[in-house]
Amino acid sequence: MINKKSHIAKDRVLSILHGVLVWILGLSFYLGSFYIPILENPEKQANLVLSITLIPSAMLGTYLFYIRGKMASVWLANTFVSTAIILDALITVPVFVIPAGGSYDEFFSSMSFYLIALEYFIVVLTYGWYLNLNSRKQKPQVS
Repeated sequence: MINKKSHIAKDRVLSILHGVLVWILGLSFYLGSFYIPILENPEKQANLVLSITLIPSAMLGTYLFYIRGKMASVWLANTFVSTAIILDALITVPVFVIPAGGSYDEFFSSMSFYLIALEYFIVVLTYGWYLNLNSRKQKPQVS
């Protein structure tokens, strides 16, 4: 029983760490997009870049988690999104948004924030489900 509890705790910590990794990748792409102006609206461009690059970033984090961890994909998706929201509240908004003239209210009430969070959740959920499904199919049969 103790071993199972420590395994669950290890998986929770591992999922948070991989969620942090995806958040760092997403923040890097988001901030980097401001240095290459393509669209007239830099905020819209940053959200577009984030929504595109979030897909492979979330898939990478999900894949890396399932190499060592075990968790239902719905809980992994919830952990990844919750981790990103907490880090946005603690780091993104005070360090990057407020100095640029934004606010917590503006950041967390933006429709693009919720659409990107939904996209993130769906990508982790479906890719995690896919990885779990394939791992069950590939287990060797014992004779």
